[in-house]
Amino acid sequence: MKRHRSTLALVLTLAMAFWAAVSPAGAESAAISGRLEGGYRILTVPSANTPLRFTVYRGDYVKFELPADDADRILTLPALDIKQRLPHRLDEARHITMRHVGVLPFTIGQRTGTIEVVDFRRPNYRELTAAQAADMIARFDPLILDVRTPQEYKAGHLANAMLLPVQVLQQNIERLSAHREREILIYCATGNRSTVASKILMDGGFKQIANLRHGIVDWHRRNYPVVR
Repeated sequence: MKRHRSTLALVLTLAMAFWAAVSPAGAESAAISGRLEGGYRILTVPSANTPLRFTVYRGDYVKFELPADDADRILTLPALDIKQRLPHRLDEARHITMRHVGVLPFTIGQRTGTIEVVDFRRPNYRELTAAQAADMIARFDPLILDVRTPQEYKAGHLANAMLLPVQVLQQNIERLSAHREREILIYCATGNRSTVASKILMDGGFKQIANLRHGIVDWHRRNYPVVR
């Protein structure tokens, strides 16, 4: 009996280790910090002098929100070669693009912290190469959503793409309400804004989201057609 129990325990331990190894590390197991506002992830820095620990998605455009009376506002983020003073007004703050998964140490004044960048993972969400996206368009006729700026759209876009910049997507999401059950292919320039847009749509109840992982830049580089 003891041998049976020890064997069972070993099997369970190995199974748990296996699933931990093969399960994708990402947002589903992490508590994502801050809030989405106008296409940006706003990270609120508490007034208490405690270590700062944030978790965000790869592709997020991050801004820091400090207490109004905080005088020590110098942000240093060595991994991204950033050193800047954070303004009091959030709309004047420059965003920081989280392009790669990893842990980024930073300081604000004398306070230290880290930003953990994780991949966005959800059921019914997938990231596609240019070839996979072209195949999806040919086979499934998805709604194609361009979340760049109007100027970028005019310079070149995918055929039949609908323009809805990520900065105004939240407040205009009802424009897409008829497509909640439809396949939607989202793209931007390089795959960052489209990741944010994917999160916004899935939170809004949209069911089938595909993200052009490296954006229209890679699409064009691989000689797929662009409309001008």
